[in-house]
Amino acid sequence: MRVYHFIDEKWGLDNIRRRRLKIARISDLNDPFELEIASPDPTVRRAFRQTKAQLNGWAGLLCFSRDWRNPVQWAHYGDRHRGLCLGFDIPDPLLTTVVYRSRLLKADMVAMNGADDRQWEFYKKVLSTKYTHWKYENEVRLFIRLDDEDAQAKGLYFKSFDSEMALKEVIVGHRSELLRKDLIDAIGENAASVRLRRGRLAFNSYRVVTQSNPALWE
Repeated sequence: MRVYHFIDEKWGLDNIRRRRLKIARISDLNDPFELEIASPDPTVRRAFRQTKAQLNGWAGLLCFSRDWRNPVQWAHYGDRHRGLCLGFDIPDPLLTTVVYRSRLLKADMVAMNGADDRQWEFYKKVLSTKYTHWKYENEVRLFIRLDDEDAQAKGLYFKSFDSEMALKEVIVGHRSELLRKDLIDAIGENAASVRLRRGRLAFNSYRVVTQSNPALWE
């Protein structure tokens, strides 16, 4: 599946040069309702918060969208259309589609007290459920188990570009001043296999589309 990751120019170029993406930790996600459940029992809620802290120690994720054309995503995650959008090919079985709901999922005590694999499937289900108003993101997630040997300075974790996350496109925001040659230099020897394009605002709709005039992007 072709999926897209929005990022500002500075860190986008750094990731391209280093051929990696920073793995998000559960505690760093911008939605405070991540991994929250509905339960009237304070004991269950307390236990789930403890589980959330434990998962934060060994589980991470990368967030992608199925669509690069949404101007709201460029505004929120692409540095107000000054950043980049990286397109990757990732095998479908590795990705989890986010489900959007108006209500929190209820606690599943059987799963929460079950075998490790059943627990993780429930936690992954909760981690891939978000409030309806996030639907514009059209999000899919790649869940990653953190290994100590992958840790970098300051406890950061990264996933390298590889056959399971292959960089195939780079789209430059319509407000960006990044030159094509600078992007080619950042990609290096793999530049021929990566499609480069610049976005522009559509003339008749609220969409971002490809700038087809080569004279407008040197």
